[in-house]
Amino acid sequence: MRTGSEPATARSALRARFWLCMWGLAWAVFGTAAFAVAGRPGWAAACGVLWLVVTADLTVVLRHIRQGPHYQPGRDVPPYRPPDSGPPYPGRPYRRPPRHRHP
Repeated sequence: MRTGSEPATARSALRARFWLCMWGLAWAVFGTAAFAVAGRPGWAAACGVLWLVVTADLTVVLRHIRQGPHYQPGRDVPPYRPPDSGPPYPGRPYRRPPRHRHP
């Protein structure tokens, strides 16, 4: 159900991001070392920059994981306030709320 507050209540899959960062970190370190040994300084520098970006992202992910339920609530915590039960206007089928025209 869409509530209109998704940007404020969105949750990220932090554990998936953590493992993707670890995978990227391993390849960036390997690429930096391999290109440096092969005598390709440009590619080694590119992998080194990627290594820094992945490390920064990993730092942010770990910080959010450590902050606890505020950023990564469990499955029992809803991402938004549940809607009230029943139709919004008792006795009538659901319709859009009336629009008030302002002069």
